[in-house]
Amino acid sequence: MMTTGILLAGCDNKPAVNLGGITGTPNPYNYMKASGQCQVGSLANAGKDTKSTTMQVRSDDGYCAIETRASAGHPYASFGVSPAPDHGKVFIYNYNDHTYVTYTANTAYSGPDKFRVVLIPGGDKPREYMDVTTTVTAPAVTAAK
Repeated sequence: MMTTGILLAGCDNKPAVNLGGITGTPNPYNYMKASGQCQVGSLANAGKDTKSTTMQVRSDDGYCAIETRASAGHPYASFGVSPAPDHGKVFIYNYNDHTYVTYTANTAYSGPDKFRVVLIPGGDKPREYMDVTTTVTAPAVTAAK
């Protein structure tokens, strides 16, 4: 069994690279493609337990990420998306004491999109919300000569 595990481990040809040179466990989602354009605004208070931000992203099949933490500097215990975006997908995960919210716009879409992230700190702490308004631009297409 041990020999099989060692042999199979050699089959994984994806490099184990940490985000931003962070030491520790390699990011299991580092294989995802980042968008050619990703600009995230500052988080602003938008009501009780609610923050909002903006995001500019290109619909080039790459993601744009928001990094956040619960109070006390820990990742959120759980999370979800409601409502989901109309023109893309959201993927949320915990890594290295952070919670990452990634958005990938539908390929070739151009226009606005929005979604709400539900962040659950755990214990008896109330849920928190993050409203994200995106502006998506399609990649430029050049005509063949």
